[in-house]
Amino acid sequence: MFRYIAFGWISTSEGQASSARHLEASLQPREGWSRVFSSQGLRVYAAGSAFGVNEVHTFPSRRGVVLGRLFRRAEVDGSGNREFQISDDEDDCIVRTDGRALIDHFWGRWIAFLPSWTGESRVLRDPGGALPCYQLQLDGITITFSSLEDVLALLGMPAPPVNWDAVMAALVFRQLGGRETALAGVTQVLAGELTPCTPSSSEPKLLWSAANIARKPVDPAQEVAAAMLRDTTTQCVSAWTSCHDTILLRLSGGLDSAILLGSMLKEHSAARIACLNYHSPGSDSDEREYARIAAARVGCRLIERRRDDDFHLSEVLHPAREPVPSNHLGRLGSDRIDAQTAQAVGARVMFTGAAGDQLFQEIRNTWPAADYLQLRGVDRGFPQAVLDAARLGRVSFWRALQLAIRDRLAKHDPVSGIGQYISLVPSAIVAETLRQAPRFVHPELLGASDLPIGKLFQVRNLICPVEYYNPYRRDTSPEAVHPLISQPLLELCLTLPTYLLTRGGKGRALAREAFADRIPPEIARRRSKGGIDEHATAVLQRSLPLAREILLDGQLIRRGLLDRERVEAALTGRPSTSGAYVAEVHCCFAAEAWLSQVLGSTAATMP
Repeated sequence: MFRYIAFGWISTSEGQASSARHLEASLQPREGWSRVFSSQGLRVYAAGSAFGVNEVHTFPSRRGVVLGRLFRRAEVDGSGNREFQISDDEDDCIVRTDGRALIDHFWGRWIAFLPSWTGESRVLRDPGGALPCYQLQLDGITITFSSLEDVLALLGMPAPPVNWDAVMAALVFRQLGGRETALAGVTQVLAGELTPCTPSSSEPKLLWSAANIARKPVDPAQEVAAAMLRDTTTQCVSAWTSCHDTILLRLSGGLDSAILLGSMLKEHSAARIACLNYHSPGSDSDEREYARIAAARVGCRLIERRRDDDFHLSEVLHPAREPVPSNHLGRLGSDRIDAQTAQAVGARVMFTGAAGDQLFQEIRNTWPAADYLQLRGVDRGFPQAVLDAARLGRVSFWRALQLAIRDRLAKHDPVSGIGQYISLVPSAIVAETLRQAPRFVHPELLGASDLPIGKLFQVRNLICPVEYYNPYRRDTSPEAVHPLISQPLLELCLTLPTYLLTRGGKGRALAREAFADRIPPEIARRRSKGGIDEHATAVLQRSLPLAREILLDGQLIRRGLLDRERVEAALTGRPSTSGAYVAEVHCCFAAEAWLSQVLGSTAATMP
């Protein structure tokens, strides 16, 4: 798995330069790591490079370096040629524009280290945020890294102290979208953000903003929009496919993974593709019928695996020590099977359809009518937009009209609805967390209340990157690639109005139309969605003694972040006696396991 770590300091500061020399001297050699870039005030190390997949692209002028995978916008469809070199002209343009040329003319999965006219180095994270990027200060040196485990191992240092306010926010928000992390002194570089990677008073600067892109809507005819969506999706997916010889695709049987499969199998694609489908007992947990249809349509091998009936929460007690708590809910035993299956088919990578619901708009509300009213006003198309919204929200036409007017006139709260399904956290903690929301949500989101309500919540659902490393099996898991979270496709879907994406009152309606000839009609017409709710409940029931031990004697209750009586009720084994959601119990268990790991090696544990 590809990782990096960089040390930055002000080259004119003798004190910082001395600290940097001592820091480099203290590096504990690890197999696979090497220094890939060096300049005055900056050292960059990397591990796990692979030709055409994750590489080191040094500027011809030696003034900067890009780590990861770059595609040119002009070659967005990928030609199967994995060789990539930054030209002299591109080098000059990137440096001259302070990195903006990387945003405007390239896309992919990358981290760039760039010079500045003041002599300070900066780091720029790609708009999709595919590679993690964190920073901490040590002895006057700024360390920029992708994985805290590498920092702790290479430098032999303890984990930073826990940021308990952020842990509280993680329980309520379920993710931390701002710069603060759950470890004190460790900050996150946001996607699309240019940030100093030397000790500096300079402020980070967002070069790419999902909210700003959403403020520039395009509203083409439906058939034109469908063609745009089809072409952009196909080009992005084809580019990622061209990077690999063999790919394992997580084929759920739903729309998004079917679209992914249909986009991967272009005539010129040389990649071998195998599909993996999971199933388990339950009304929503077995989608094999649809996965078989999708795989058979393109003649692709389908591997069916039953979700692990013996999976126990003891297997997620030791997550990686990373700056934010891990969450195992989407895994629940699939990690081991993923790794075994990938090895069996010879794949080092797994493709998923992650973020398809958010991009293509699988929603159950009336927001698109309010968006139409804000963008187009009351015209001949408005009644149809209201009717579509009524079908989406499953309400009457008149109720949809009332809600459209209300939502158009209301001032939207970007954090509205957060915490409403939280039952184990005391209400006072939830209220305090919401009060501190600006610390823990993406700063661009706080200023996005001017967006149409449906677009605002689409931005909110897309603004936080998807996890890259597997916190439980990083060294054995196939690399995760989420082709739908590609910058060109993100930008297109952010500019297409929600009422166009859901025209006809169907979730992901435009995507269904755009790919009608590439996916089976049974899937194009399908309105149900699979899930793992019953599997998650069974895992919890099987692990109740351990869950009681970990949660009732854990840090979260000791710190007052969980209500002991409610947790006890949730863990009785009698679901009817508890108002807690199974997902929340899993989230709290994951947070407690993460705390145990970081507190076991932290620089300042709880007294």
